[in-house]
Amino acid sequence: TLQMEYPETLETMLNLDTRAFAAEARMAMAVKFYEMGRLSSGQAAALAQVNRLQFLLDCPRYGVPSVAWDEEELRAEFAGLPAML
Repeated sequence: TLQMEYPETLETMLNLDTRAFAAEARMAMAVKFYEMGRLSSGQAAALAQVNRLQFLLDCPRYGVPSVAWDEEELRAEFAGLPAML
C-alpha cells in the first residue's frame, strides 16, 4: 500500500474519478520504473495491475517505447533473415 498526498482538485483537473486516478498513478509509476530499467515488463505490469501485453501496449501513451533494443540485440534478433533491399 502506498499513501500519497495530493491536492484535492487534482482528480478534477485531470477529469478522473478516484478509482481512475489511482489506476493512472499506478501505471505512470510502473512505466517510469520500467523505463529506468528498475522493473521488467512483467514486474511493471503487476505493479500497474494489468497484464503484460496491456502494459507494453500502453507504454507509448507515456512516451516510453515498449522495447528498447541496442544495436547488438537487434542484430541478434534479426540474424538469419534475408536481407531487405
